[in-house]
Amino acid sequence: MTVPPRLRRALVRMRRDIAFIAAGMTLHLLPLLLHCWVVMLLLGTVFDPDPDTPVVLAFSLPLLFVAGWGLTEPQRWRFRALCGVELPRLRFREIKRQFGYNLLIGPLLVVLELLLLALLLAAVAASLVLVWVWLVPWQWRRDHGGYVVPGGYLTVAGLLALAAVPPLAGGLVRLEILVGRAVLGVSRSDELARRVEDLTESRAGAVDAADAERRRIERDLHDGAQQRLVSLALNLGLAKATLTDLPPEAQQVIDAAHREAKDAIEELNNLVRGLHPAVLDELGLDAALSGLAARAPLPVRLRVDLPTDLPSGLPADLPTDLPQRMAPAVEAVAYFVVSEALTNIAKHAREATRAEVTVTRLGEILRVVIADDGSGGADPSGGSGLKGLAQRVRSVDGTFRMSSPVGGPTMMSVELPCPM
Repeated sequence: MTVPPRLRRALVRMRRDIAFIAAGMTLHLLPLLLHCWVVMLLLGTVFDPDPDTPVVLAFSLPLLFVAGWGLTEPQRWRFRALCGVELPRLRFREIKRQFGYNLLIGPLLVVLELLLLALLLAAVAASLVLVWVWLVPWQWRRDHGGYVVPGGYLTVAGLLALAAVPPLAGGLVRLEILVGRAVLGVSRSDELARRVEDLTESRAGAVDAADAERRRIERDLHDGAQQRLVSLALNLGLAKATLTDLPPEAQQVIDAAHREAKDAIEELNNLVRGLHPAVLDELGLDAALSGLAARAPLPVRLRVDLPTDLPSGLPADLPTDLPQRMAPAVEAVAYFVVSEALTNIAKHAREATRAEVTVTRLGEILRVVIADDGSGGADPSGGSGLKGLAQRVRSVDGTFRMSSPVGGPTMMSVELPCPM
């Protein structure tokens, strides 16, 4: 005989729910019995004093404590093995939640569990009442011929009650899962803290991956396309210098191609530096910012104040100190903030004659301040460049502030976290 899949799933679900409720009844009944025992001992000390009662009470109270704390692991096993619900392993400092579930909520749930199991047993017994009757001697059935009608009523009532057991059991299981997750599960604050930690780690991974990808592109451009352009420019320069007997039109074409090749090399150099400058990895932030200031189209006053470390293995009296290196992501963000800010000053700051860049490390904060003497009026929310800077700063949990009143001056302040 083949059981229909729908009926088979219903039977499996009912068996699981009944097993879950029966296991819960066992675990919830123990604290209830301990409660009753302790209450009876306390009442005995008041109304019927006994010399042995304090000793037994001193033994029962630790048992109640152990039950409130030690039943958490069996409850976790019950939820995981029978319902597939994973509850976290609670620490001892969260014992209040464990006591609340095992000693207060559990004795209340056991009442519902006992009622449901009693209904199940009564339903099975009532639905099989005619079977029980046929097991008695036939003389009793002959002397009590009116058993058929009451037995039929009991059978129908038992079948109806039996049909009501699965939805009631499912509802009780859902109630226990809801209560278990609320009391023994991860609290809202812990869940938010864990979520923030996961998001921070994933964002840091995304930032590192993007930075690694920029380095790869910079390396590929430097070793591939840039070298080909340099070789092309050299060949054109050699042709220009050696092929002097060509017609003027051909000479002009070679000259134009040579100039275009050199311009392409310069543009590619700027693009490579914009992706990720090699000097930032090799010499650090101070040297990379010095190169930016030297290439800027307007005078830039640069001041970098970073703590220094003496390299290991060198004599102590050697005056060669190197700036402390920070996380590569922080150095990259600081570099690109200064680079984009100087580019914006050159393009958009009207009447600006000079700029000032100050980089200071204060404890675990790297502060970058860029100022110019232009006419001001920059709106951080109006352009995509400043928005992109703010987003890049926030990608490493930094803060971005900008002050640009009409008439100037304009000041951009960035603070980046850099733990020691």
